[in-house]
Amino acid sequence: MSSSPAIAAASAAVVALAVANRVLYKLALVPLKAYPFFLAQLTTFGYVAVYFTILYVRYRRGLVTWDMLALPKSRFAAIGLLEALGVAAGMSAGAMLPGPAIPILSQSFLVWQLIFSVFLLRRTYSLRQITGCFLVTSGVIIAVASGANEGHILSGVKLIWPVLMIASSALQAGASILKESVFVDGAKRLKGKRPDIFVVNSFGSGFQALFVFLLLPLLTNLRGIKLAELSAYLNGGAECFLNVGESLIDCGGAPFLPLLFILVNMAFNISLLNLVKMSSALVASLTATSAVPISIYILSLPLPYIPQGAKLSASFIIGGVVLLSGLILYNLPQSSKESKTD
Repeated sequence: MSSSPAIAAASAAVVALAVANRVLYKLALVPLKAYPFFLAQLTTFGYVAVYFTILYVRYRRGLVTWDMLALPKSRFAAIGLLEALGVAAGMSAGAMLPGPAIPILSQSFLVWQLIFSVFLLRRTYSLRQITGCFLVTSGVIIAVASGANEGHILSGVKLIWPVLMIASSALQAGASILKESVFVDGAKRLKGKRPDIFVVNSFGSGFQALFVFLLLPLLTNLRGIKLAELSAYLNGGAECFLNVGESLIDCGGAPFLPLLFILVNMAFNISLLNLVKMSSALVASLTATSAVPISIYILSLPLPYIPQGAKLSASFIIGGVVLLSGLILYNLPQSSKESKTD
């Protein structure tokens, strides 16, 4: 374990980057609202280059062994498939949803993670954790229901978009459980030594990029893009991203906002992994959780390129409070009695 001041500093960095990541996720989709699929591909292939570069450096330094690189790739392939579909679904929904709805809907990740871990990892949970999961579910339902009446945050938003965002969380939760299974199985194969984090990230991202390419017909269809139109779409996305050409779409904010999101997203993922290494997954989870209400509040304010802001209804705020209560309850330290059943 690292010292308390070091953990506190790392935790503060995670909170700041988590908030920035959520806010920039919405802002990056403002100039690229018509091209969320392009942004998804840009981040996907960008991560492959960055993660494999880091992996190579760690291998040269002896931090990654050949046995780690030789681990079976079937789970990595499944991780890549789930993440490819999850990113595409999330980007599509994020472009159409009000900013404050994105972080609260994405918290359904915990519910899916619990469900998948029960079936895939045969894990059991305490009554406290199940109650926390129920509160998270209730918070999401309350928040989404707040859009049923005119004037609320999801008023005028088609049901498909919040459903697609929740589905994106399910896909990414499945990928996270498979990553955990890689560490568990890898420790057995490596005689107690857990695989390096960047082995999992690199191969998972590599397969994600591969499946993005193989699933182009399906992924483009999700965005209403015919395969024959894909080349023109990507060219339009590139022009909008670079903010060049004579596009009929206002691409103001590009390429600064999308690039800033990609950089901050990578920094957030690395800082979160660093905090897990310094302390524990519990500390990292609680730290990331604290960014949810801050993100929702910031995204409700008038921001550059989103000057209109968003009105937070009373039911949406109540849903957010219920959701946050569930997350905190789920992540509370276990008692000795609970640890025997988990």
